[in-house]
Amino acid sequence: MYIGHVRINASDNYEVQELQSHLEGTSQLAYYFASTFQNAEWGKLLGLWHDLGKYSDEFQEYIKVNSGYEEDDQRRPKTDHTSAAAILAKELYPSLFWQPIAYCIAGHHAGLHNWLPELCVSGDLSDRLKKQEFLDKIRLKIPNELLGKINLNPPIGKPIDPKQMHLWVRMLFSCLVDADYLDTERFMNPESFERRGKYNSLLELKGRFDIHIDEMVKNAPITTVNSIRSKILKDCIASGELSPGFFSITVPTGGGKTLSSMAWALVHALKYNKSRIIFAIPYTSIITQTAQIYRSIFGDDNVIEHHSNIDENTNTQERKLAAENWDAPIVVTTNVQLFESLFANKTSRCRKLHNLVNSIIILDEAQMLPPEFLNPILTTLKGLVDNYSISVLFSTATQPALTGKIGGKGQFAFEGIAANSVREIVQDVDELAFDLKRVKIQVPENTNETIEWSTIADELQQQEQVLCIVNTRNQCRELHELMPEGTLHLSRLMCTAHIMDVIDEIKQSLKENKPVRVISTQLIEAGVDIDFPVVYRAIAGLDSIAQCAGRCNREGKLNKENKLGLMKVFVPSKGTPIGLMRKGADTFKELMLNRSDNENALLEPQAFHNYFRLFYSKIDNFDKADIGDSLWKDAQYMKFQFATAARDFRLIDDKGSKTILVEYKESNDLIQLLKRKGPEPWLMRKLQRYAVSINERDFIEIRKSGLIVELHGCWIQDYQKLYNQHSGLQMKGKWLEEINII
Repeated sequence: MYIGHVRINASDNYEVQELQSHLEGTSQLAYYFASTFQNAEWGKLLGLWHDLGKYSDEFQEYIKVNSGYEEDDQRRPKTDHTSAAAILAKELYPSLFWQPIAYCIAGHHAGLHNWLPELCVSGDLSDRLKKQEFLDKIRLKIPNELLGKINLNPPIGKPIDPKQMHLWVRMLFSCLVDADYLDTERFMNPESFERRGKYNSLLELKGRFDIHIDEMVKNAPITTVNSIRSKILKDCIASGELSPGFFSITVPTGGGKTLSSMAWALVHALKYNKSRIIFAIPYTSIITQTAQIYRSIFGDDNVIEHHSNIDENTNTQERKLAAENWDAPIVVTTNVQLFESLFANKTSRCRKLHNLVNSIIILDEAQMLPPEFLNPILTTLKGLVDNYSISVLFSTATQPALTGKIGGKGQFAFEGIAANSVREIVQDVDELAFDLKRVKIQVPENTNETIEWSTIADELQQQEQVLCIVNTRNQCRELHELMPEGTLHLSRLMCTAHIMDVIDEIKQSLKENKPVRVISTQLIEAGVDIDFPVVYRAIAGLDSIAQCAGRCNREGKLNKENKLGLMKVFVPSKGTPIGLMRKGADTFKELMLNRSDNENALLEPQAFHNYFRLFYSKIDNFDKADIGDSLWKDAQYMKFQFATAARDFRLIDDKGSKTILVEYKESNDLIQLLKRKGPEPWLMRKLQRYAVSINERDFIEIRKSGLIVELHGCWIQDYQKLYNQHSGLQMKGKWLEEINII
């Protein structure tokens, strides 16, 4: 008997999963997963072969002794059980067929390897293929029924662009990894396995959604804004019948995109038999609000909220089994989680990818797609739409210019999505912008003339209800310190649950018409449903300014008095941070040089198109991490630098950042559950709301001071004053450097 896994049951007896049983169970699951993109036989083969290396004497001794199944005082070292099948693939299959098998099997624990060695990146496939002795030692031990050659179809059953080959290999890898984890979980933790997949169908969820919309419409006050929202909703429902592909919803802020886009997605999903709806959002502050809305409609169990990667590099078996695989019908996630997964090589991130197939992806606040990665992002989105039955919806009030040539005549200009292939799902976009005009934008005559914080503070204090959004956390702190007691403060050193509580407090004060002044970083500028009569915004790009305008007179209440909300743009004396934020501000200033007398033309769709064309012309490189060199250059020979691309594709510069679970409200109870139960998926999802990310320097100082402890790979607050219930994570009165988690 060859052993695949060993577990101790409730009676403290050892139980064994035979290796062949694990291989066949994994194969069945991988076959099913890969069938969604016409490559079922690839999945079958990967499952049957992935652990062939476990037939070695060394591995069998390792698992028996280290699991306690056989008694021995001397523990055995880990053995390589992934190289043998990679070498076997090279023996039995022709070029361009054996390489994908080798990548997937050799990497199903350590992650997809580079083809060639590279400095600072450990492991490469070419080195694995030299270990012929690993196959020779087990060749005669493998059951014959596992060694039969399986006929394999071409990738996705048809020729594909070489730029899309890396994505195909990742999809196969995802099928194998998820199947391996699930079959392992089925044996090791059958109770957890049985809890999976208990979801309602999208048809049932649409029924719940329709009931919610009917109730909402029935109880909504009759206003101009609500009548426009109703028209937008009807347009979206009608457009759900359109054939799959790329879509856009271009609606001014406050037009009800969150519900209207979901209405479109449900109709589209049922019409074309889609498996799930994935809602990707740039900010964690928005994701929690959106997830709460959807949970209230569809039920907690049908919505996965997945953003923070609490200790994603911890490789304990429990954490692997708890990793999200996005099998729920509704997934609410971040751009970081979605796109970094599409370029990842680690099993924990790639596991979910096959569940993107035959889905709908809604990219909320699409204007925030990072320009410096726009080329690989759009290239991959085209691959998802063309090859994996995925529909993509770009949702925003400020549509970026993503079609045709992007970047002007610059060296790094590239072809975006084909012109005319992105279909708008609402009618009369220009008319909507006019009808939903609720804000007067006031821009300094001279956009190079700066203003001191003390002057801004004086102006803000003249307002009973006012929101001021600035560009950095330090600016937020400096201005907040000049404001009277009771002024609210928002920053990303507060956990998501804390941020949402403050936002709820803001909403309640506005609803009751109480005085409320808020100083915030840009975390509140997009997607947060608040309605101030006056908003101030430090100068930034036109997209940010327009999004902030969406927090002003959102419900059009002032229009009843023939008034508009006031949106005031100012230029702080501390300047605008270098990088993309400054490029955006400079682009806005350039637009202002040629402005007409009517500054509110800034909120018209054509203005956004002009802004983004100009803004993109200033971008130095749309692939700053050279992802093309890692994944496209030698794709026709199946030579990929997977590990290098994963290392370099980082939407935010958070290398070295660390996550701490903080003490805020119910987090203490959840942490106690973590101690008792371990990192179960539902528990880790809840704990995401109590995580704060900081840079490594501050983390090291906090750890050395004994203010945090480690538990199941998570760092947990262990000193009461580390987290301030008003302003978030602090240490000895010091303001920590902020990590801009998107």
